[in-house]
Amino acid sequence: MNDETPLLFQPPSPRERFYRRERQSVPAARAFARDALQDWGAYARADDVLLCVSELATNALVHGVPPGRGFLLRLVPYDEDGGVRVEVHDSGEGVPVLPRQDGQEAGEGGRGLLLVSELADKWGVGARCPGKIVWCEFEGRGRRGGDGKTSKATGALVGRGRVAVHRLHPGG
Repeated sequence: MNDETPLLFQPPSPRERFYRRERQSVPAARAFARDALQDWGAYARADDVLLCVSELATNALVHGVPPGRGFLLRLVPYDEDGGVRVEVHDSGEGVPVLPRQDGQEAGEGGRGLLLVSELADKWGVGARCPGKIVWCEFEGRGRRGGDGKTSKATGALVGRGRVAVHRLHPGG
C-alpha cells in the first residue's frame, strides 16, 4: 500500500439496547442515544435525532409492545459526515401511519410520526417476525444541518459539527 491509497471510511459500530415495557424506558432510550451521538461526534442533528428517538420509543410502548415484552433501540452510524439511522424494533401488530393533516386536531396525542416525518430525512416501517421496525435516517453535517445551519427541532445554531446547546455536551 502506498501513501496515495485512499482510506475507506469505517463507521463506528452500531449500538443497540433492549428496553422493557415501562415508562422510564423512553428517557433511558434518549440518554442512550445522546451518549452514542456524543461518542461518535455526531452533533450536527443531535436534537432532531433525540426527539425522534423519544417519539419512536413512546410509540413502541403505547402501540407496539404487548404486555410482558419490550422494544429494541438500534442506532447505526452510516457515513463519515455523521449520518445516523434510528431503528425501533417491537413485536406488536399493526403498522404506524401518519395522522390526517386536514386541520382537525387529533387531541393530545397522534403527532409523534408527524414530528418524525418532518425532522428526519427519511423514515419508514419494515417487517420483522413478530412485529415491525420503525426507522428514520438523518443525513450528517456534510449534507444537511452542517456548519452555520440550524437544527430543525430547536433552531440551535450548528457550527463545526457541534450543536450550540449546552445540555448536549458532556459535563454540561
